[in-house]
This record gives sequence, C-alpha cells and structure tokens, in this order.
Amino acid sequence: MRETDFANTQKLLRIIQSIPSPKAEPFKQWLARVGYERMKEIADPELSIERARENWQKLGHSEKWIQQRMTGQETRNKLTDYWKESGVVW
Repeated sequence: MRETDFANTQKLLRIIQSIPSPKAEPFKQWLARVGYERMKEIADPELSIERARENWQKLGHSEKWIQQRMTGQETRNKLTDYWKESGVVW
C-alpha cells in the first residue's frame, strides 16, 4: 500500500473543503457551523455541558441518568486534578 491510499480525519476534511463542487457545499457549511459552535464552547465551557445534556436527552437517557453522569465526570475531574497537584504520574 502506498502512503497516499488513505487519509486521517483531518486530511479528509481538508480535502472536502477544497472540492469546488456545489454538491460539497452542504458539508462545507456543516463544517463551518460545527467549527463555530466549538469555538464558542471554548470561550464558554457551559455551552459544551449543555450540548452534552441535549445529546444524552436525544439518546433517550433520563434526567436522573444525565445528572449521575455529570456528577461522576465532575468527581473524576476533581480527583485527577488532585493527583496532578500532588505530583502523581500515571
């Protein structure tokens, strides 16, 4: 196999962006919208938390499940932050 026979996700998206076809335009618009949304989430992390909540609701998870999941993630983040502050290397 040649190195040119595949592309990772980033390369594939760049190839799609370079296609000058009207058929590629909806996908390009989607890429632009998703990129813009992620940039807003970087500026305001609360937006990404809300997006995760909405996605879990769309998947049919209960409010109780969503709350438990978010609490578990918060607890895990606090634990790993504590480990980093204590100099634990894993």
